[in-house]
Amino acid sequence: MAVHELDAKGLNCPLPILKAKKMLKGLPTGDVLKIESTDPGSVADFAAFARQTGNELLSSESAGDVYTFEIKKA
Repeated sequence: MAVHELDAKGLNCPLPILKAKKMLKGLPTGDVLKIESTDPGSVADFAAFARQTGNELLSSESAGDVYTFEIKKA
């Protein structure tokens, strides 16, 4: 299992989700994508994205204005 990173800071909805979707598409099953975003709406967006795609949202954290998510590819 490898961890890949996506810097989506400064991007507004729907760009963080679209970039994550594109990156996850190229990853092997079981790999983890770590996303950093500054869009407050991304908290709800990534929870819904994980449910809809069948990928697993491993963590969702915030530190100041930065939101960090870890999604495991199903």
